[in-house]
Amino acid sequence: MSKSCLLCGVGGQGVVLASKLIAFAAMEKGKLVRTAETIGMAQRGGSVVSHVRIGEEIYSPQIPLKSADLILAFEPAEAVRSLPYLKEGGTVIVSSQPIKPVTSTLGGSAYDGKEMLDYLKKKVAKVAVLNAQYICRQAGSAKVLNVALLGAAAASGSLDISIEEMSRAVRENVKDKYQEMNHKALELGKAAFEQI
Repeated sequence: MSKSCLLCGVGGQGVVLASKLIAFAAMEKGKLVRTAETIGMAQRGGSVVSHVRIGEEIYSPQIPLKSADLILAFEPAEAVRSLPYLKEGGTVIVSSQPIKPVTSTLGGSAYDGKEMLDYLKKKVAKVAVLNAQYICRQAGSAKVLNVALLGAAAASGSLDISIEEMSRAVRENVKDKYQEMNHKALELGKAAFEQI
């Protein structure tokens, strides 16, 4: 059975690393994996979208519309933007922490992400909103949001990848000096999902 996960965020949040960790965990289980990234102005806070498809009968790395089992969103507006990819009955795991776009900053308009989160809750039956600021503070770094979301993804069961398998992916692919904070983030993300 195939699984598809669309990861979305903005440049600098670790979207691409998160997709690589999912792919590694799936390949370690002997699964075939295809991935693709769309990176728009990533270094300037632009959208970053990564497609991860796992399974035998997958011929394209791009997830077709209405086919993603899971949307892993690093930012509320990016979750809304990616919603057309979610299949009926799919799950959205989203960070509550908004990142104000440059256009919003320049125009002086307010954006706090609340409107986007409310929209997601109305449109999707399975939405888990993670308090990203709290999790990152507990783990000791804002740079571990991606791994915290992976902990929540593992806890959701949406990808058939366990927390242990995700932990191994982190152990094998993250530099030694960042291991402790990333494993803590993984557990905090799992715990946060289980409390929702």
